[in-house]
Amino acid sequence: MPREFNRSERVAGTLRRELAQLIQMEVKDPEVGFVGLSDVEVTRDLSHAKVFVTVFETDKAEASIKALNRAAGYLRRRLGQEMRIRSVPELHFQHDASVETGQRMDSLINAAVASDRDESEDLERDEEE
Repeated sequence: MPREFNRSERVAGTLRRELAQLIQMEVKDPEVGFVGLSDVEVTRDLSHAKVFVTVFETDKAEASIKALNRAAGYLRRRLGQEMRIRSVPELHFQHDASVETGQRMDSLINAAVASDRDESEDLERDEEE
């Protein structure tokens, strides 16, 4: 039996698609860097939406989030024009650091593997002598 999606999940999915297009095509603020929307969480009463944004230029993350929060009113109005919904949720943009965390974890894993490889090579060399 297929899983039923509740209204807030459907609205969140639609918001994510529409916001991604609006940010890419219509937000002209130069402080908004290269961003992607990773998730949208909408409250049950559809009054607020947390929009999780991945900023691919880590040094510009804070400025990008501030710029998006300044543009939230404009984006909300445009969403009202694009979506068939009685009231558009208030938008709250938040930085999603999962990409940076993943990259840091990858580098730590690679360093650990390289360290293990160096130690095993040193042991093999010592055994040969």
